Amino acid sequence: MPVKIRLQRHGKKGKPFYWIVAADARSKRDGKFLDKLGIYNPTVNPAQIEINVDSAVQWLQNGAQPTDTARAILSYKGVLLKHHLAGGVRKGALTEEQAEEKFNAWLEEKAKAVDTKRSKLSDAKEKAKAEAIAAEKAVNEKRAAEAAAAEAPAEEEVAAEEATAETTEEVAAEATEAPAEEAVAEETPAAEDKKEEE
Repeated sequence: MPVKIRLQRHGKKGKPFYWIVAADARSKRDGKFLDKLGIYNPTVNPAQIEINVDSAVQWLQNGAQPTDTARAILSYKGVLLKHHLAGGVRKGALTEEQAEEKFNAWLEEKAKAVDTKRSKLSDAKEKAKAEAIAAEKAVNEKRAAEAAAAEAPAEEEVAAEEATAETTEEVAAEATEAPAEEAVAEETPAAEDKKEEE
């Protein structure tokens, strides 16, 4: 019975979620499987991959063939490296301790690379957020300036109307004062004439 290590699809439409399984090559994609080795969630960045390394290595040693995608995932998580090192231990090229030491060093490097990628993604996200906030502030300031400019002519019109009203009032006041002064001026010559007659 040929055994394949492959992905079995789960999750809803548009949001895939996969199980990594060892299954008979003749069974359906989402049908019966022999062993569940892990999960793969491609919807997050970086992709979430959890796998039982020892179980996957055991299946590879028993002759299971991974599909192309499953091979890439196994390589990413170090399963193929551990399988290779186990072959070296069987042949006597390495000791068990040396193989474990090499595998752990590789895992540490991989973890650093993943952490670096996560930090870059988070920095890029924060930078994009800061740029969006700055752009929004600029738009708000522009709107406020336009609103102030629109209000300024209205205030100028109100001031002009007030000035016109004031000048009209002043002219009216002067007009009422002028006849009174003329009447006083007319009275004064008559009084002078009376003084002269006396």
